[in-house]
Parts: sequence; C-alpha cells; structure tokens
Amino acid sequence: MSIDPSIYYAAIPAVLLVGLTKGGMGEALALMGVPLLAMAVPPVQAAAILLPILVVMDCVSLWIWRDYNDRTLLKMLLPGALIGIAIGWATSAYVPRDALRLIIGLITVLFAARYFYNSWRARHGHIAQAKPHRLVPAAFFGTLSGYGSFVAHAGGAPFQVYSLPLKLPPRDYTGAAVRFFAILNFIKLGPYFALGQLDTTNLTISATLVPLAIVATACGGFMVKRMKPEVFYPFMYAMAFIAGLKLVYDGVVAFV
Repeated sequence: MSIDPSIYYAAIPAVLLVGLTKGGMGEALALMGVPLLAMAVPPVQAAAILLPILVVMDCVSLWIWRDYNDRTLLKMLLPGALIGIAIGWATSAYVPRDALRLIIGLITVLFAARYFYNSWRARHGHIAQAKPHRLVPAAFFGTLSGYGSFVAHAGGAPFQVYSLPLKLPPRDYTGAAVRFFAILNFIKLGPYFALGQLDTTNLTISATLVPLAIVATACGGFMVKRMKPEVFYPFMYAMAFIAGLKLVYDGVVAFV
C-alpha cells in the first residue's frame, strides 16, 4: 500500500472546511470538501475517504450539542430521509447526479433569496411568522435530503429549506441538525462498504486526518454556540445561498 503524500495538500483544507461545518456552521463549507479532495483523487474515492471522517466528526458534534435538540424536527424529517437513502442506493446508477445537484441548488437559492426579501420587508414593517411543522413538506424535503446525501453529498440544503423557516432556537436547531446527519452518515457506511470504497488505503488516509477533524469540529461548535439569533439566522441563510449557488454551478458545468 502506497499513499501519495500530495493527497494531503487537498485533504487537509477539505477536512478543515467540513469540520467547521460539522461543528454547526452551515452546509456551504461542507460542499467544498469533496471537490477539494477530488483535485487529488477520483470523486468517488474522495467521498469514501471523507465518510469515516464525517462519522468521527459526528461523534464530536453529538458531544458538543448533547444538551440541545428538537425531537419533533427529527421525527418529522427522519422517516423521509431513510426512504431517500434507500431510493438513492437503489437508483444511484441510473439517476444523473449533476441533474440532482442542479435541482437542489435552484430550490435552495430561491429559498434563501426569499428569506432576504422577507428580511427587507421586515425592515418596512412586514414580519414573516415562524412556520409550523407540516407533514407533506417534511416528507418531501426529508426524502430529498436523504436522497441527496447519498447520491450527491447534498443533503444539507433540503434540510435547511424545511427547518430554517421554523425559527427554532439556534442551539436546538443545530443540535437537531447534528443528530439528523449523524444518523444518515452512519447508515451510509453500509452501502459504501458494499461498494468496496472503504478499503485499507482509503481508511488509512481517513485515520491520519482524524485529529485535524476533531479540532476543526470543536472550533466550529465553539463559534456557533456564541452566535446570537439575529446573527445566526442571517449567517445560516447566507451559507444556504452559497451552497445553492455551488450546486447550481456544479450542475450547469456538467451539462455544458
């Protein structure tokens, strides 16, 4: 087994960005992880190297956010997400991943743009109220999140589209998000192992990056815990907007 040391020039910044995200700083940074690592290895291998690291990051995040959660949000989204993972596993060979990125990206950009439009209206006296939980949107966006997470590593944007308008307390929102994606990533280990991607080489690279992953995740959690709601929500919507743009860009470039 021989590992090219140049892989780490791409892997280290990728893990730093994803670690900040897993600490609670939004999906946009995480979307840069696989593309960065894919500069040094094939995209499928990049995703396989990052998956065990994500599971370690999830463990750190679960400890950081152990006192915060929103059980109702998890109950609403997880059933659809599990169905989405199953559909993704069954159809990943047939559905164009770039088309999925483009669709999810467009939905997310419009969703974030609507928030900033409503924020502009709020300064003129028109304040949008928090939305209640709704079964049909929860099932749709939960399934899209699970499906996108499996086939395109793009599960965070649909999660945000459903959950951010609920206007939960920031720490409860982050605690629920951490638990949601920890469950999804753990479940994804089985299919990735079945695909033969969790081999000795990839696991060795993952293991050497774990200490950096733990530090980056802790730093992300430290910063998010100190954000006030009036800072947290604009920041999260901005991250969702950037994530959406990145997905749209990836999808368009693939079809050009």
